[in-house]
Amino acid sequence: MKITAIIPTFNEEIHIEDAIKSVSFADEIIVVDSFSTDKTIELARKHDVTILQRVFDDFSTQKNFAISKAKNKWIYVLDADERLTPALQKEILETVKSPNNFVGFYVYRTFYFLNKKIRFGGWNRDKVVRLFLKEHCQYDGNLVHEIIKANGELGFLKQKVEHFSYRGFDHYISKLNQYSALQAKQLYEKGKKATLFHLLVKPPVRFLIHYILRLGILDGFAGFILASTQAYGVYTRYIKLRLIRKKLK
Repeated sequence: MKITAIIPTFNEEIHIEDAIKSVSFADEIIVVDSFSTDKTIELARKHDVTILQRVFDDFSTQKNFAISKAKNKWIYVLDADERLTPALQKEILETVKSPNNFVGFYVYRTFYFLNKKIRFGGWNRDKVVRLFLKEHCQYDGNLVHEIIKANGELGFLKQKVEHFSYRGFDHYISKLNQYSALQAKQLYEKGKKATLFHLLVKPPVRFLIHYILRLGILDGFAGFILASTQAYGVYTRYIKLRLIRKKLK
């Protein structure tokens, strides 16, 4: 069975070539780009890939657009900051030959931060649907945490994908600010309000969940930073929600 690999991008010049090489086993590679302003497209053109560009509206629509253009039934979606190990590549090829009636598969991600493999804090539970049959699976419309809606049963791959999500602390904060703005917009559209509970209670609770309950403390300084910035992300989400509501009164 043939596979189409899809890589969504926006300003991923430091990742794009390694990402493409990571899915070189695929029969077709589609780079769906949100009009990058760096060298992402220039670098992608060095490889045998199909490049599609469209204005970004949300992650689900962007990925569904690329899926609709895929030539093959099996899809593997790779974020530009993810890397498939040789063992995972082999497992994917074996899986599509004999999917055992599954229409898609979760893959667990190994998360790296500040050049350190993160083992706790909840990051070790991180899993996403990445391999699926396009006629049975579509991304659900969500501004930030898009999910796969599957018409059928989902299985699990044994091998993990490596996730190098953040280039450093500043990049991590930049991403958190981007996501918190999208989440605030989503909450506003649902009619939600930011209360003192959201501003004063939820952030420290989030810190305690990641650092204590999920054992982020065992990841040392990196675990402390991740728990702290997760709390910061919650705080800024609700600050931005209050600002949106105030602006639009």
